Amino acid sequence: MVPIVRGEGAWLLDADGRRYLDGISSWWTNLFGHANPRIANALADQARTLEHVIFAGFTHEPAIELAEELVRITPPGLDRVFYADNGSAAIEVALKMSFHYWLNQGHGEKTRFIALSGSYHGETLGALSVSDVALYRKTYAPLLLTPFLTPSPDSYEGEPGESPQQVAARRLLELRSLLERHAHETCAVIVEPLVQCAGGMRMYHPDYLTGLRALCNEFSVHFIADEIAVGFGRSGTLFACEQAAVSPDFMCLSKGLTAGFLALSVVLTHAAIYEAFYAEYNAGKAFLHSHSYTGNPLACRVALETLAIFREEPVLERNRALAAHLARRLAPLREHPHVADVRQTGMIAAVELVADKASRRPFPTAERRGLRVYLHGLQQGVLLRPLGNVVYFMPPYVVNEQEIDLLVDTALTGIELAVAD
Repeated sequence: MVPIVRGEGAWLLDADGRRYLDGISSWWTNLFGHANPRIANALADQARTLEHVIFAGFTHEPAIELAEELVRITPPGLDRVFYADNGSAAIEVALKMSFHYWLNQGHGEKTRFIALSGSYHGETLGALSVSDVALYRKTYAPLLLTPFLTPSPDSYEGEPGESPQQVAARRLLELRSLLERHAHETCAVIVEPLVQCAGGMRMYHPDYLTGLRALCNEFSVHFIADEIAVGFGRSGTLFACEQAAVSPDFMCLSKGLTAGFLALSVVLTHAAIYEAFYAEYNAGKAFLHSHSYTGNPLACRVALETLAIFREEPVLERNRALAAHLARRLAPLREHPHVADVRQTGMIAAVELVADKASRRPFPTAERRGLRVYLHGLQQGVLLRPLGNVVYFMPPYVVNEQEIDLLVDTALTGIELAVAD
């Protein structure tokens, strides 16, 4: 374990004074740098005013302002906000609310969910139930719901010569077939828009989201967009759904919402779903879900300051320039004999290491080649944390081109060490 005592911008400092460039934004949460003074000052100011209050029968200004701002900036129609305290909890809320909506509408037969192969949505039991990463799911399988799995539109898994758009179209036909058989018992389809992050940074074309929205409308199932990792500028737009011009029925947000400062999550939905729960007490239709720190004022204030930075500074424009530089630096790796794919969506980039380039035969998992990249990175003062044999980059938005160069150069030498026999 590396004992970190302080953070400065994109850097972490340990107890021995060593510095580490945070190439993964501390599990994809940090947007504007560690110990960002603007956000820290907002947090301190709020702490002197109100640190917490029960969010049942009470409310407070930061929560109201944050809900109003989220409604303003998210895709059209998402005009109701439900607070939770972490990403997995947001998924739990969305799953429960979708099921409960159908129950309140007289469709108690809808109890199942559809998820993408290779998906990951969190590690509480409901979130894990709609995940398909064996590493996390296998041990707890007896405790979990069983989702219907539909093949991921992951472009890397396309047939030879197949474009990302063609992969998306083919996978939509398979989803249609599944819905034709099971829509009557399905509450919702849940996806991570554009990038399946913990599943290996698998990326797909926005056409899939467009088609998914149409299929959910046609078959009367909900569309849950898990933008916990890809929201707030990671994909190149503020929200990944924007690239397909779609509005989901539920949007789950966390991580970058507070720029890495505090735990907070939200689920946004539309008025028709809200109205299904709005009834007299004796009707028994209330959505009963709460956490002690729901709507925490400190976290809401931090989130407001985070959104103010997006509003007042050219964050997305700068990100596009940084993403272009990252793409240029990674391009030579496409010719590497042990790299099967270099892919990028906005400020997320990934390199797929393989034992054989022609066949895309992977390295045996037990060899832990990615771990070699991680350990080399630490020696060089860079935090890289590959997902298996996928080396990825998801830095804070405050990095500069020289720091991106350091990330890539360290990864390049780490990859050479990792693939050596």
